[in-house]
Amino acid sequence: MDRSNQAILRYFDEHHGPLFRFAWRLTNSVTDAEDIVQEVFLALLRPGCGFDPERTPLRTYLFGAVRNQALKRMRNSPGGLEASPPLSPERECYAGELAQIVERAIGQLPEGQRETLLLAHYEQLPLAEIAEILGIDVGAVKSRLQRARASLRNLLAPYAPNVERKL
Repeated sequence: MDRSNQAILRYFDEHHGPLFRFAWRLTNSVTDAEDIVQEVFLALLRPGCGFDPERTPLRTYLFGAVRNQALKRMRNSPGGLEASPPLSPERECYAGELAQIVERAIGQLPEGQRETLLLAHYEQLPLAEIAEILGIDVGAVKSRLQRARASLRNLLAPYAPNVERKL
């Protein structure tokens, strides 16, 4: 195995988990998330790959590529991506139910707010890196995060009656 293939395998080991989680949260599909991450890494091996280490860090490029693949799939899928399977009885316990409520609330956010929130809170990326991935400035990232949090606060208020609702 040559050095470039070894490097790709190392990058895959380092970045697969966060990229998969991001793709899964965008698509709500394990199958689509796996396909997207695989396609992103295969693209690194192809001639003419758009990655330029002089312009952007690898992690930023990979998250942007995952985002683009997910958006492409959503646009090209009649009726959207595959629906998530029904919940099992075991998952109906309080913690699982609450997790589903939060997931649904996040899914109701506008696309830009949802992407920004997922990258900031779940992937814990810095604001500057989120801005680069999404192709917006840091101020817009902050604004989207603020709007996303306010929307979630309102959507989840019925489940936390002591939290003040903002209209």
